[in-house]
Amino acid sequence: MNFLTRFSLKNAVAVFIISFLLILGGLYSFSSLKVDLLPNIEFPQLSVEVIYPGASPEDINEQVTTKLEEKFKAIEGVKKLQSSSFESIAIINLEFPFDTDMEEVERQVESLMKETDLPENVQTKVNRFSFGTFPIYNISLFAKGDTNIEALLNDTIIPELKKINGINSISVGGMEEDIVQITVDKQKALQYGLSLTQIKEQINEKFLAFPAGNVQTETVQIPIRVQQKIETIKQLENLPLSSPMMNASSGAPASGQQASAKITLKDVATIEAVTEQGEITRYNLQPSLSMAITKKQDANTVEVAEKVLNVLDKYKDQIDYAIGFDSAEGIKKSVETLVREGLLGALFASIAVLIFLRNVRATIIAIISIPLSLLVASIFLQRMDISLNIMTLGGMAVAVGRVVDDSIVVIENIFRRVRKSKTGMTDELVEDSTKEILKAITSSTITTVVVFLPLGLVGGVTGEFFLPFALTIVFSLLMSLVVAITIVPILAKFSFKKVPPEEKEGALQRAYGQAIEWALNHKKTVLLLSVLLLGSSFAIVPKLGFTFIPNEEQKSLIAAVELPSSTPLEKTNDVSLKIENMFASMKEIEEVTAGIGSRDFRSGLKRKNQANYFITLKEDTNVSAFIKKLEKEMETIAQAEVKGAKIGVQELQTGGPPSNNNVNIDLYSTNLNALQQAAKDVEAYLKTRDDLKYVTNNFTDKQKQVVVNIDTNKAMEYGVSGFQILGTIADQTRPVQVGTLTLDDEERTVQLSYDKQMASIEELENTLIFTKFGPVPVKQLADVQEVDTFTSIQKLDGKVFARVSAQVVGDNIQKVTQDVINGVKKEIDLPKDVSFEGGGGSDETVETFQQLGLAMVVAIGLVYITMLITFGKARIPFIILSSLVFVPIGSLLGLFIANEPMSVSVMIGLLMLIGIVTTNAIVLVDRIGQNREQKGMTIRQALIEAGKTRLRPILMTAFATVAALIPLALTKSSGTLISKGLAITVIGGLTSSTLLTLILVPVVYELFFFRQAKKERQA
Repeated sequence: MNFLTRFSLKNAVAVFIISFLLILGGLYSFSSLKVDLLPNIEFPQLSVEVIYPGASPEDINEQVTTKLEEKFKAIEGVKKLQSSSFESIAIINLEFPFDTDMEEVERQVESLMKETDLPENVQTKVNRFSFGTFPIYNISLFAKGDTNIEALLNDTIIPELKKINGINSISVGGMEEDIVQITVDKQKALQYGLSLTQIKEQINEKFLAFPAGNVQTETVQIPIRVQQKIETIKQLENLPLSSPMMNASSGAPASGQQASAKITLKDVATIEAVTEQGEITRYNLQPSLSMAITKKQDANTVEVAEKVLNVLDKYKDQIDYAIGFDSAEGIKKSVETLVREGLLGALFASIAVLIFLRNVRATIIAIISIPLSLLVASIFLQRMDISLNIMTLGGMAVAVGRVVDDSIVVIENIFRRVRKSKTGMTDELVEDSTKEILKAITSSTITTVVVFLPLGLVGGVTGEFFLPFALTIVFSLLMSLVVAITIVPILAKFSFKKVPPEEKEGALQRAYGQAIEWALNHKKTVLLLSVLLLGSSFAIVPKLGFTFIPNEEQKSLIAAVELPSSTPLEKTNDVSLKIENMFASMKEIEEVTAGIGSRDFRSGLKRKNQANYFITLKEDTNVSAFIKKLEKEMETIAQAEVKGAKIGVQELQTGGPPSNNNVNIDLYSTNLNALQQAAKDVEAYLKTRDDLKYVTNNFTDKQKQVVVNIDTNKAMEYGVSGFQILGTIADQTRPVQVGTLTLDDEERTVQLSYDKQMASIEELENTLIFTKFGPVPVKQLADVQEVDTFTSIQKLDGKVFARVSAQVVGDNIQKVTQDVINGVKKEIDLPKDVSFEGGGGSDETVETFQQLGLAMVVAIGLVYITMLITFGKARIPFIILSSLVFVPIGSLLGLFIANEPMSVSVMIGLLMLIGIVTTNAIVLVDRIGQNREQKGMTIRQALIEAGKTRLRPILMTAFATVAALIPLALTKSSGTLISKGLAITVIGGLTSSTLLTLILVPVVYELFFFRQAKKERQA
């Protein structure tokens, strides 16, 4: 690569122009990068939502869920299959490996659902999961003055928002729906033998429009269309109905009573236009509409968010809005924090270089690689469509200290050689100085790059998350090498025309030379002390804790109140109002967005018996203590209103990599009663533990259900089918949807219901079924019983199960998980037919750590091969790699002092250190080789001279990297995987290994060449 230096020196102007163009291109690329919190990752998961109106959990499980599960098991690569069957709805979640083609899987799922024999009125929907599916906004909207906010939203604002490039979906909660309510007089309908279904069919018959051929005239062919419509509510009222009880000839009822030959809808029902609210939303007790906005997966979150607010601001004279959840704000804060830490790191690295070089011009030349390397890396990121997120910014913040290393070594060598030279600055001197350390800086850069290749071995979400981080560092380092051998020599040539003569050997160099000599004479002592230090550091590991990502408190909570499943919306709203008033009196709470009967934040299900809250806390709140207080207050209010109310409060999970700080106890049994009791016992036990929080139990309580068992023989005797009985009872108990009709020039939902609701089991038993022998009560055709049944059925890989989960308090996830599993075994007396498995995030964390451990082993192997190719001797790479053995000393001590647990972030830091630490050893060993081969020195002379010569660049590169990482190590911001744990690991490991490298590598070198060294000393 020396030709690049030669070319640059001869074509300095061209190189400067190219550099200027690269800076412009980098600035443009950096400014046009999409800004997001997390890398654009789609999780290999599918969720199938099945709606079967009116079906019980058992019916859905038998007729829908089980059938689909059997089909889905055949899909290649399915890792996990979990299902939940509720009343009227089932959710089936499928999980696959990360390299799965999800487009193909989705096609297979759609195809298998079509093949499955499902009931006729079942609706299915397939959802894919990615970070793009999380709402970027939850906005509460309020009308100003007499503004019709719903009309404004539907007609103007939502259509305008949908035009924004990058918007995926907009849903608004709390909207009122225009309904034409047809309330049928039950007695009159019974008199004429009309059911709601029959009335519905007769209404729909009056809405038709079909082509009916053509009329051929002499000149043209005119198409014919036959249509029939009801266009007004008045026409709907006068709709003639045909009654099965009417005698065809006389127009009289079959009972013999006289009746009008014509019956209209208004004769048996009242028709009125009403508005209905299916869910209620509020913001800080004020009635509002709640708008949730999601973006497309590859859209720029910050850009989309700004455009949304620009649209809403245009209508400020008609509406007010309050933002309950804003992911863009969090992204801006994270980006600003990482940019600030990166800039501070660059400043600290520059100061470190200046302290050592004591020359402003040399320092400026050395740090020129920081902006150039990072900006050129931005060009590559932009071309690969990688967003600016916490991983890419974290990569830049970490790379800041490392990209100056090559430039430091080059500039220091040129500076030193010029001061020694009698001829002054020449092209030949600059070229020779660069060539002298070219092998060292090239191999050290490639070494640091290759350690990131094994990240491909780390599967799952960790590998996917760290890919942008690794690519950012790789691009930056490769560019820093190019800068060091092209631009740095040119700048050095023009900057060092006049330099002071070489100083005498400094006190530090003299002391270091003596230290090397002492160490070489006391090898056993040095090695023994090093091993003792290493052993002592490993004794710290059990005290550190073991987690995936360190727990960090979130200042946003989600809370829910679930009342018994039969609770109507009005009652849920009453309870919610009392709870919201309690929220308003708490000084810790800043704002609350409430949704009653709206979609659950976690499950996505809409339930009239549930109220959900998104709560923002004030910054100084102690979250853990406050959650306990809040749960207690909410439970007191809810239980006083409705017995059996369930409360849930926990910190908001913002989506990102899983924290894996959960413990799961999975219980299996075909005996649902035993399973329910076991789940309750385990839940109670988990709640007694101080090291757990947010205990949940997915196995719900029983609720009362009425079962109508049809007597097949009697039904056949009366000529009645089971579907006829089902239809008649369903008509009596719930409204019948006619559909959406255009009446009085307005689209309205038309709904049929009786004027009197069924109020007792006796009423159900006496409901009349029209048979060929006349009306017969249900009790003559079926046995009606009231039973207790479960409100949901949960299955994992086809087996019915109950899951009791909790989050671990603190950072020692593995220990707490094992303690909980052992505690369940000892403390809980499980029924004989209930089995259990314990696990959770700890299992995945251990697997990830094992994969990262394997990645480190492979990285060391790749480093060995790289150095073997560079130096051509099998022993030299072993000497260099010896510096890695003592990395854990500083890393583990640093983590212990900073009270940071072992985490994925720490493991990535250790992986990085494999590349960074070997750099120092390479620079030293390269000089030793030059001394022996080119200057004919003895091994000991070569070791001492190399140490003194390379001491300054080694210390400079190490301290520049350490200084650049100090801001990241001291950060208090919440940064998922790129946390201060990584920075502390690198700082501690680099410090200890640098100090030990300077002493230990010479010792190991002489040991590897022991015979030759001995001969030289005896000579």
